[in-house]
Amino acid sequence: MISVIIPTYNSETELVHALSALVPAAAEGVVREVVIVDGGSSDNTGKVADAAGCHWAVLKKSKAERLALGAEIAKRGDWLLFLQPETLLESGWHHEAQAFVERAARAPNGPRTAASFRLRYEAFGPGARLGESVAAFRSQLLGMPYGNQGLLISRQFYQKLGGHRPLPQLEDLDIAKRIGRGRMVFLRAAAVTSGEPQREGLIAGLRQSFARFCVGILRIPARVAIKLHG
Repeated sequence: MISVIIPTYNSETELVHALSALVPAAAEGVVREVVIVDGGSSDNTGKVADAAGCHWAVLKKSKAERLALGAEIAKRGDWLLFLQPETLLESGWHHEAQAFVERAARAPNGPRTAASFRLRYEAFGPGARLGESVAAFRSQLLGMPYGNQGLLISRQFYQKLGGHRPLPQLEDLDIAKRIGRGRMVFLRAAAVTSGEPQREGLIAGLRQSFARFCVGILRIPARVAIKLHG
């Protein structure tokens, strides 16, 4: 039913946890294959992928181009699930994902719908909780999840949209914008990401936040906002 695509780069530790969360779904036949597209890691990411029986490819290009290649390599699933290596899907996620896919198969516009997960940070403290609240508000208001929330989309719809464009950054918002708020469903299951919301220097952080604001609110094309993002 689902092919999972994960872009990695020196992601040995994160990948172990991410793949562990997929085991129950694979055992029940929901996940049919996992494709790892690596950016040229120097650690044991490849060994982890091999031990887990994943398809393995190397492409020393942007994350967007690695995601697109993974979608081309994946053959067994009619639905594609794009995940970041630092994203750990909470227990039971596949039951909700399977219900979404089955509902989409029955609905007239179902195949032209995508889904994402609720963001949760592993870290304790008010900073992490605030980040989760901001992510929930942004997701529901704009229908634009970030890459660490995962993206579940039918292969047919993904190809119709043109897949991931070869952008150096903001590939997550670019494809979410093309999907559209009305065609994005947010599942109750959480995508748990390590650490806290990223803390950049003041100027860099403001610049990146403004760039994402331009894509999400002002609807500026991602390829233009990249210059602001830095």
